[in-house]
Amino acid sequence: MKHLRTVDDVMTHGAASIDCGTAFKDIVEVLRMWNVSALPVLSDDGRVIGVVSEADLLLREPGTDTAGATTAEQLMTRPAVTVAKDAAIPAAARLMARSHLKRLPVVDGDNRLIGVVSRGDLLKVYLRPDADIAAEIREMIMYQLIPRGSAEVRVHVANGVVYLNGSLPEPAVEDTVVRAVGTVPGVVEVRTDFTIPVCA
Repeated sequence: MKHLRTVDDVMTHGAASIDCGTAFKDIVEVLRMWNVSALPVLSDDGRVIGVVSEADLLLREPGTDTAGATTAEQLMTRPAVTVAKDAAIPAAARLMARSHLKRLPVVDGDNRLIGVVSRGDLLKVYLRPDADIAAEIREMIMYQLIPRGSAEVRVHVANGVVYLNGSLPEPAVEDTVVRAVGTVPGVVEVRTDFTIPVCA
């Protein structure tokens, strides 16, 4: 299975979008047709300038500032919350949580729309097989984290939970190992049971 590390690895390409002049009823139709709750609004050159959601449409009531709004440009929320395609999956998840959004437009370096990522997309990383996770962790520990011959670490992964045990040369090494292992795609939790020599 491909290692899922960035938004580009899990996003949906070819997302639905609308332009500034899209009429109210047409927005509703696109939302229904694509079965989504929000749509990016694009400028003439394809840049994301806002988002129109179902909530934006429902708030169009008499006596409010949006009462006379009939186009995407008048209805949209701006600026749009977007995410770069090379953003790490955890970073995208945090952005989505902070913004209370279910979907994020994915943009390139020029803020042009290239796709959309949803909560479900971000969760795909946790479908990674335990054996793949364990293999990556063993390689990381062996070649990057611990000098050869200075420690013995055994790795077991079950349902995304990583179990590490063995011996380490000093307590600081354990902290480094746990932090690094926690960044491996698909890891849910890291549990350790290391023996560390006590200095006399």
